[in-house]
Amino acid sequence: MPTFGLVDCNNFYASCERVFQPGLAQRPLVVLSNNDGCVIARSQEAKALGIPMGAPLFKIRGIIRDHDVVVRSSNYALYGDLSERVMSLLAQEAPRAEVYSIDECFLDLHRLAVPDLSAWCADLRRKVRLWTGIPVSIGIGPTKTLAKIANKLAKASTRAGGVLDLVHHPDWIEPALRKTPVGDVWGIGRRWSSMLADRGIETAFDLSRAQDGWVRQRMGIVGLRTVHELRGISCHDLETEPAPKQTTCCSRSFGKAVSQREEVYSAVLSFAERAAEKVRAGNQVAGALQVFVSTDRFDTKAPQYSSAATIRFLVPTADARDIVKAAGQAFDKIWRTGFAYRKAGVLLLDLAEPGDRRAGLFDQRMCYSDDLMQAVDAINQRHGRGAIAFGLAPKSRGPLWAMKQDMLSPRYTTRWSDLAVARANEAANGALD
Repeated sequence: MPTFGLVDCNNFYASCERVFQPGLAQRPLVVLSNNDGCVIARSQEAKALGIPMGAPLFKIRGIIRDHDVVVRSSNYALYGDLSERVMSLLAQEAPRAEVYSIDECFLDLHRLAVPDLSAWCADLRRKVRLWTGIPVSIGIGPTKTLAKIANKLAKASTRAGGVLDLVHHPDWIEPALRKTPVGDVWGIGRRWSSMLADRGIETAFDLSRAQDGWVRQRMGIVGLRTVHELRGISCHDLETEPAPKQTTCCSRSFGKAVSQREEVYSAVLSFAERAAEKVRAGNQVAGALQVFVSTDRFDTKAPQYSSAATIRFLVPTADARDIVKAAGQAFDKIWRTGFAYRKAGVLLLDLAEPGDRRAGLFDQRMCYSDDLMQAVDAINQRHGRGAIAFGLAPKSRGPLWAMKQDMLSPRYTTRWSDLAVARANEAANGALD
């Protein structure tokens, strides 16, 4: 029988904040979205206070004040690095692994030769916590969907100890399905959840008993596969090789509205450089580029404007010079004065491997230097992003479009100046003198 394990990091962003600040343990903590807008992560203590996911910061200031809630800006550099450490450890321990998201990983446990799978998973939990500082829960099931359900229950149950095995305890599957609202089933979104509730299907158990013909008619083959997975029939294998990207985007909501052309222009070209770097990291080239800008649609008193322009490359490229130049041309097409812009971005389209496309006989070949781009990427990786940038992008000190991060914690693992410093106890030092 197939055996899947789902490892999920508990309250991941909040847990990352606590790794290098142990004094935050047991304290309510929330992490905010870009520009310190809304709550996107909560510690268990913050959840207990009733702070909802997605709550705007200004609406919960009273709770923050009254309960001494710790607030942090999103520190994606820290979260990404700790995620890589967790996923690397999991990949070493299991025969096969699928990184599903920044805080979730499916493991293939079918061929794992261990006498007690639950004990092995419990030991894996301890190892991840010891080596990375991140607490995790593990759900085990004969399908990926059941492993998801097992994980959610393992996380919520104090008796489970962070591990729930539905493979070696098949009699637990029905109670687990009955405890799971249909809206919490993997792949069931709001629209399907509302439709199923109208039909009296309120739990995962109800859905597992639905007739195949009706499910296929109302939810298609995707929904039918979900039902089969709930019945213990595996329809989704591990995806150890992620599908090649078709597009990549670099965009940002500005910390405050910006009217100056040179500032928005600088932002767009900086995003173009970053998007080009992402494409090169994936060993791909882009066939087209799109630039978009927009004002704040929530500010009903301000004039509104949004637009986008697309430029197609004669020869697909990943050269930052080509991409930055095209971004500037697209920006010139859509720029309008008299507006306060709140967001801009660059989207690279029609991504493919470099050898997948050939230039036509009369195509103008653009200069693309693998060696130059590799050198630029290596220097930026070693000395920090932006150490080398292209002169096309004016570099202002403290750009107006910079993201608001007033409560940002240090980048403990990715910036030399932010490394944690261990100081010896003075009394211990004196005893050694």
